[in-house]
Amino acid sequence: MTRIILVCILLVSLPFQNSAQERQRARDLGIKPGILTPGKYNAITDVAGVSVGQKTLNIGDSIRTGVTVILPHQGNLFKEKVPAGIFVGNGFGKSIGTTQIEELGNIESPIALTNTLNAFLVANALVDYTLSIPENSGIRSVNPIVGETNDGWLNDIRGRHVTTSDVFEAINTASTKEVLEGNVGAGTGTNTLGFKGGIGTSSRVLPKPKGGYTVGVLVQTNFGGILRINGAPVGKELNNYYMANEVPYQVDGSCMIIIATDAPLSSRNLQRLARRSFLAFGAVGSFSSNGSGDYSIAFSTHKDVRIPHEPEAIETNSPEVLNDFMSPLFLAVFEATEEAIYNSMFMAEDIVGQKGRQMKALPIKETLEILDKYKAREN
Repeated sequence: MTRIILVCILLVSLPFQNSAQERQRARDLGIKPGILTPGKYNAITDVAGVSVGQKTLNIGDSIRTGVTVILPHQGNLFKEKVPAGIFVGNGFGKSIGTTQIEELGNIESPIALTNTLNAFLVANALVDYTLSIPENSGIRSVNPIVGETNDGWLNDIRGRHVTTSDVFEAINTASTKEVLEGNVGAGTGTNTLGFKGGIGTSSRVLPKPKGGYTVGVLVQTNFGGILRINGAPVGKELNNYYMANEVPYQVDGSCMIIIATDAPLSSRNLQRLARRSFLAFGAVGSFSSNGSGDYSIAFSTHKDVRIPHEPEAIETNSPEVLNDFMSPLFLAVFEATEEAIYNSMFMAEDIVGQKGRQMKALPIKETLEILDKYKAREN
């Protein structure tokens, strides 16, 4: 009898979630934004060498957070930096390391995503990780890159529960294959466009005549607006949107957009690539509210554009895609960002967080009916 009672108590204490089997990625449901073709995994990891690791903290009745780490390549990032660019859509955020990206145009650490109040502790963990590499024994400065969104409605954010060991675990378990989406890692406690948000990813591969390059995007979604999917007014149809009559709605929040490409791009053109991702951010229904910290970071993995920590030559002979051939890449990042945001919502699940607060995931059946009504998906 005691065992039965204990089991019941444990089940009640778990956060309520839909079965993972019920959730599918947008493309699996016939939602295929754009005209370009995704890569093998339809993920940021389709860009060769890029890996993603995550640690999810879903503990008790109040901890709903985590960390997601993106590694641009599998070598020593401090010794072999990658060119990068950043675009800030709205700067209400606590991102760390962005000014050096803007100034020097490179990244020298893994990129970590987490919650707002954990950003500083995670940055410290990235410094610890970089200093722990034997080849880096002589370095005296590290620029950690950390992005964040505020998951404090569902998560006990003041507890700052993400630790150094969580960051190390995410880095050490990072994979170059499929990426978990929805209520995982830094997306565990986030809300998006009136529903449960989370981690999402997608990719696009250009035709060979257009360069054959791959663009991959990973998002951490936690923002409001008026949800649109493939142009269909889903938020309005579900009566769940900003400024809807008598509907409580939290519009403030943030979005982190991480972009990888194997195209040889300068920091200037990477910044241009990052800027285009915000066209997709708007297409899904966001308008970057006053309280939203919306950042896009883009980097290139091309081996011939890496930046050595101790260069031997004064000048560089790095290849670079010319401006006149950037448009296909702009289209790729637009499409991949849009689909990544959809995936963050379609793969998210219902959840109960601190103080018994509930956040429902996007209702699949009703959403598909709306999309069919507006002819916004393939059957």
